Amino acid sequence: MNRILLVEDDDNLVFGIEYTLTSEGYTVVLANSLEQARKAFKTDEVDLILLDINLPDGSGYDLCREIRALSRVPIIFLTALDEETNVVAGLDLGADDYMTKPLRTKELLSRMKAVLRRNHKSADEPNRWISDDIEVRVLEGIVLKYNQELLLTGLEYRLLLMLMTHPKQICSRSIILNSLWDMSGEFIDNNTLSVHIRRLREKIEDVPAVPRYIITVRGVGYKWNADVIGR
Repeated sequence: MNRILLVEDDDNLVFGIEYTLTSEGYTVVLANSLEQARKAFKTDEVDLILLDINLPDGSGYDLCREIRALSRVPIIFLTALDEETNVVAGLDLGADDYMTKPLRTKELLSRMKAVLRRNHKSADEPNRWISDDIEVRVLEGIVLKYNQELLLTGLEYRLLLMLMTHPKQICSRSIILNSLWDMSGEFIDNNTLSVHIRRLREKIEDVPAVPRYIITVRGVGYKWNADVIGR
C-alpha cells in the first residue's frame, strides 16, 4: 500500500483528494504548511508527495529543493499556476510531474500511478552507473565527473540517466520525451529538448562542440557513445 504525503492548505481540495486516494487504497499523510510537511517527511516514510506551490508559510518550490537534496521520492506539483515558466521551474527543481487546478480525479490517479511505476522500476536497477569519467549515484541523485559533482537540473539529470542506461543505443527524440514524462512531451517540445541536450553537453563533455558521450544521430535522436557499468 503506497503512502502519499499531501501538502495542501485548501481544506475543500484536501477533503476531495484524501477521499479519492483512500478509496483507491492509498494511505494519506496530510500537511497544510511547509513546517508540517517538513515534519511529516522526517517522521513518515512516503512513496509520493503531492505538493502545492503557494502555502501559508512559503513556497512549495523551496520544499521540493530541500527534499531533492536528500531523496528521489517522486513529487507531483498541484497548483493554480499554469504558465509555462512555472511548469518549467517546478520540473527543473526535480519534480516528476505537474498538475494544474481544478484537478481531474481520474487524471490525477493516472499520473500518480505512472510516476510510482517509474519509481518502482528504478528501485530494481543498479544504484550507480559509471561510464569512463562520469558516475551517477542514483539514490543520492548525484552526478560526478573526475570525482567532482556536477550541478544538473532535474530535467538534465533524468535525460542523462536515460541515455546512460541505454548505452550505444539510438534513443529517438519521441522515445526520450515519452520515457521522461509519460506525457508525449507535454512539458517540452523538440526545440526545448535540443536546448537541454546542449546544456547537458556543456556540463559533461570536455569539448562540447566535439562530444564524446552524447552523440547526435541526425534526423533520429541521440545515443550515449560509451560503455556503461551498472553497480
